[in-house]
Amino acid sequence: MGQSVQFPDNSKPASSNVRGALYPRVTPDFRAVFQVKAPDAQKVQIKLGTTWDMVKDDKGMWSLTTDPLVPGFHYYFLIIDGVQVSDPASESFFGWQRMSSGIEIPETGVDFYTLKNVPHGDVRSKWYYSKVTESWRRCYVYCPPDYNNNLKKKYPVLYLQHGSGEDERSWSVQGKVDIIMDNLLAEGKALPMLIVMDQGYASKPEAVVSTSPSNPGANRQQGGPSTFEEVVIKDLIPFIDGNFRTFTNRENRAMAGLSMGGGQTFQITTRNLDKFAYIGLFSGGTIAPAELTDKSKVKLVFMSYGSREAGSANVKAAADALQQAGIKNATYISPLTAHEWQSWRRSLREYAQLLFKK
Repeated sequence: MGQSVQFPDNSKPASSNVRGALYPRVTPDFRAVFQVKAPDAQKVQIKLGTTWDMVKDDKGMWSLTTDPLVPGFHYYFLIIDGVQVSDPASESFFGWQRMSSGIEIPETGVDFYTLKNVPHGDVRSKWYYSKVTESWRRCYVYCPPDYNNNLKKKYPVLYLQHGSGEDERSWSVQGKVDIIMDNLLAEGKALPMLIVMDQGYASKPEAVVSTSPSNPGANRQQGGPSTFEEVVIKDLIPFIDGNFRTFTNRENRAMAGLSMGGGQTFQITTRNLDKFAYIGLFSGGTIAPAELTDKSKVKLVFMSYGSREAGSANVKAAADALQQAGIKNATYISPLTAHEWQSWRRSLREYAQLLFKK
């Protein structure tokens, strides 16, 4: 009989590992424990927020235990002799404009994004042709658990955007949007809705395409519409309304986004208040009353940040200005988080509970 393997500090394999991988592991005090077999390497590091040096033993195994990490999802990479690579023990996630490794640090006592024995909706992958870009595009659509039960029932729609360097998969994978919504619906805290997630990059055939991620600030420039805005208004909304059972009036349409997606939400909603009644910016700036040309059409402005983000200091003043102008708004500051997925998961949970209620 083989000797049992002893693991450090009562740690457990991360839920983000590939099946059967024992490392990386997570300790009860939120540290991540890594091991990498690389006997011929001269230097191995982990890039996770900061860059950590790993220590090699006499068998060629490199090890590292980090300081306590903020609960939630974190991208990371291995750096082996100066070359940045993904960890084969981790599932892959599209972030930083590439497939990346990721680690999930569970939050003690928090289960709003945990799978439970409740009715579950589904996330559908849909291809549609964009006349604006003259190309096929893919969006993801969350349908609530009862979508297939009553074929006469219609639903409001939330258009939900990712951040720079990510894509249309991000909210359903890193963000756990379907689990968050399933749990909210089961608790009676949100109304059933469709959630549409599209890639936030778009270019016309004649455009010169940059290989770098989009500049979030560019999405907030005044003037003509961005190509992505044209895609949303001319292609995406008609496709969703034509292929799903939706309410097609503005009072039943919302938009939100994180970081770059917040900038896109700002531009698209403020320029198209005949299409959207709810606006959500997650780590995506704030809105001033003067930026809303028809205040009577806005049912809600939602603004959120992580408490460790510099932008969180501006939220209260922006909310006060909207309140004085008679514009309904809500704010949320995610405790002890920065520009990261835990801030945005929490923000979605708060925002979704406010949508489409009379």
